[in-house]
Amino acid sequence: MAQREIILVNITGEDKPGVTSTLTTILSAYNVNILDIGQAVIHDQLSLGILFELPKESESAPVLKDLLFKAYETGIKVKFTPIGEEKYNQWVSMQGKDRYIITLIARKITARQISKLTDIIFSQGLNIDNITRLTGRIPLGENIDEGSTKACIQLSVRGIPVNQPEMRQKFMDISREIGADIAFQVDNIYRRNRRLVCFDMDSTLIQAEVIVELAKRAGVGDEVDKITEAAMRGEIDFNESFKQRLALLKGLDETVMQEIAENLPITEGAERLFATLKKYGFKTAILSGGFNYFGKYLQRKFDIDYVFANELEITNGKLTGKHLGDIVNGEMKAEWLKKIAFKEDIHLEQVVAVGDGANDLPMINIAGLGIAFHAKPKVKENAKHAISTIGLDAILYLMGFRDRELN
Repeated sequence: MAQREIILVNITGEDKPGVTSTLTTILSAYNVNILDIGQAVIHDQLSLGILFELPKESESAPVLKDLLFKAYETGIKVKFTPIGEEKYNQWVSMQGKDRYIITLIARKITARQISKLTDIIFSQGLNIDNITRLTGRIPLGENIDEGSTKACIQLSVRGIPVNQPEMRQKFMDISREIGADIAFQVDNIYRRNRRLVCFDMDSTLIQAEVIVELAKRAGVGDEVDKITEAAMRGEIDFNESFKQRLALLKGLDETVMQEIAENLPITEGAERLFATLKKYGFKTAILSGGFNYFGKYLQRKFDIDYVFANELEITNGKLTGKHLGDIVNGEMKAEWLKKIAFKEDIHLEQVVAVGDGANDLPMINIAGLGIAFHAKPKVKENAKHAISTIGLDAILYLMGFRDRELN
């Protein structure tokens, strides 16, 4: 029995309108079946691949001749590769293999970064199916502020890693070395359908620890700062540190809070992030060990759906040094995340959680996409993903957004 005739056509050359239409029109005249097709344009250069199967009653010579003539006429190059039926079936059998998305984020992408990343991918026995640029083109020029640029590529890979924990550790190690963030995610339906994004507030949505700012106004900045740092490093119990810091604020006038709220330093990328999330219908939440007053201020600013934070006790216009209700610690943040997801009928795999401190790890680790944002080393080591090179809008790239889809 004669084998099926399968041919791979590779077309390269200057990108022009109508190239794909012209070539597929020729193929349609011979009633071929398209088994696979892929196209990419880098700068203005086209790379098009078409894998097709000829009908049993047809011969390849006429169709190849017509394709060659049209390629010459159009000014593009064409290459034909016959594919054996056995080799094709082997390729088809790979469809069930696990697939992953690896995202590389930096201020700018260098060959060294890609070399280091792909070396690890190769050593883990994974195959790169395609590479996509998610960010827009970066302009050239001496006046470009490299501190505000952002670049991101996404690699779709296939296979089973030789040692996934070791691979993740290597990604973390080289991230520091090459000045880039690397995220490794299973490519499944949940990754493509995130619906809820939960944020820590202090040192995540804002570049400050509000309790430290309050302490400065109360004249106890140094004492509170030391306790805060120890708590963020996970060296002392959060509840105890919270009570100790709050007690130092006794007697502070409540009018100070409005002044601090109006001058909160918003983290880079926050405006772009929230505008995009709102545009595409995501639910958002602040889950903070900070204070409700400031969370509500940010809620109004960014139209955030939920805020759960600590409530300060105020009597006669003065802070009493105490709080009202339960302390929102790490465990409480995770519980609120689960409650919001349940209320909104959202699977935990569809939740994104972002924070910088040890008390954020419980919610980071139960979310489908948990991110340590500009976090302490201990937090990065215990989180699945980390962002350290650019702002909060990097989260959008981990979710698969492209610049052209963003506000």
